[in-house]
Amino acid sequence: MQKFILLFRGVNVGGKNLLPMKAFVSLLEDNAYQAVSSYIQTGNIMLTSESNPSEHVNALVAENYGFSAEIFTLNETEFSFAKANNPYSEFEGKFVHFYFCQNAISLNQEKLIKFIADSEEFHVEGNVFYLHAPNGIGRSKLVANIETCLGQAATGRNLNTINKVSTLISPNQP
Repeated sequence: MQKFILLFRGVNVGGKNLLPMKAFVSLLEDNAYQAVSSYIQTGNIMLTSESNPSEHVNALVAENYGFSAEIFTLNETEFSFAKANNPYSEFEGKFVHFYFCQNAISLNQEKLIKFIADSEEFHVEGNVFYLHAPNGIGRSKLVANIETCLGQAATGRNLNTINKVSTLISPNQP
């Protein structure tokens, strides 16, 4: 059995793609997934499975909730690697963001230069875009246009969420 972290994109936002986490955790348990837990309503699921559960979980969402979910799935090693390679770990968690993509990132430099603020810094490692936004992301033009800069869909989590999920999957790790 492997531990997996499923990061849902665009669930429970603005009244769309409603996925009640408590009921969803029960549904996953009823479908033979083990050690299932969730963290906050924005779609962070941790579970153990014999193999990558993305397709089956997406089918369960479609069948039970009526929409197709975009799910970014990482095994425990991939998640730990993303966390360990964060170049901005010394900064306050709400100002550091991870944007996970399905594929390796090839930045559109022209768009990135157009949207990035002077105060923002970024780093790319494989399929993760790390952003330090010391003024927050609420008004960030880069964040508002992140997928055009990344050339693909992405789902973002701040460092506080990454740290909490990390403690849920590996309670004995710092």
